[in-house]
Amino acid sequence: MFESPRHLQYLSLHDIQQRLPEVVLLPIGATEPHGLHLPFGNDAFHATLLANQVAEQAAERGGNALVLPTIPYGVDANQLGFPMALHVRQATLDRIVLDIIESLEHHGIRKVLIFNGHGGNDFAPLVRELSNREGLFLGVVDWWRCVDDVLKEVIDVQNGDHADEMETSVSVHLYPDLCHLERMGDGAFRPFRFEALAKGWVKTSRDWKLLTRDSSCGDPRKATPEKGRRICEAVVERLSAFVAGLSGDEMDEYFPFVKKYYTTDD
Repeated sequence: MFESPRHLQYLSLHDIQQRLPEVVLLPIGATEPHGLHLPFGNDAFHATLLANQVAEQAAERGGNALVLPTIPYGVDANQLGFPMALHVRQATLDRIVLDIIESLEHHGIRKVLIFNGHGGNDFAPLVRELSNREGLFLGVVDWWRCVDDVLKEVIDVQNGDHADEMETSVSVHLYPDLCHLERMGDGAFRPFRFEALAKGWVKTSRDWKLLTRDSSCGDPRKATPEKGRRICEAVVERLSAFVAGLSGDEMDEYFPFVKKYYTTDD
């Protein structure tokens, strides 16, 4: 399921000696329950398989990208009410990512894209902290965020965010044998009692054991492989174009900005 000609774990030293990558993709997921119908590895599987496809399609566009081994753990303190949810602190993840970046820099690789598959992970502060590191481009993508327009077109029930219609559709498209749709619940969840929390004016963490019945938040029952295919194709199309462009672009003094300032007269 995961084998790819652009994934480091499936290559040999001979392969790498032929040509080092210009861009590396680092998939990061989580190990947590996804309702009664999807596997614990859902986030890591999504990140790995989509990153593989992005790197492969980027190569078809003339890019040179490589996918690193996936980090399968994520920030899951609020899922610990369910058995075998595994939590890793964000600071721990950041430290691992930083060590990997320093290894890549040692090998002369300067363009890194964190390919995040878990909404509980937050690498924005790390990216900001490393923004002044000379000669390094570090980006992060939550893969589902680049296809908001597609989701509005293909997803019928859009009030969920975990093991819901969107996530279930992607899963049954990518690995149907690991999905058990006959076990799906209705994805019912308890909304916040305060308007400020419900509308996002105030942020807090959600205890998923209180929030949901079975860790599924949002009705998954209208999920289909076709919806998942359309979502995945849009993700791969958009991100492979970015990765191919990133691969071929020179890291000059203005990178990643254009040289000319934008003004309201333009």
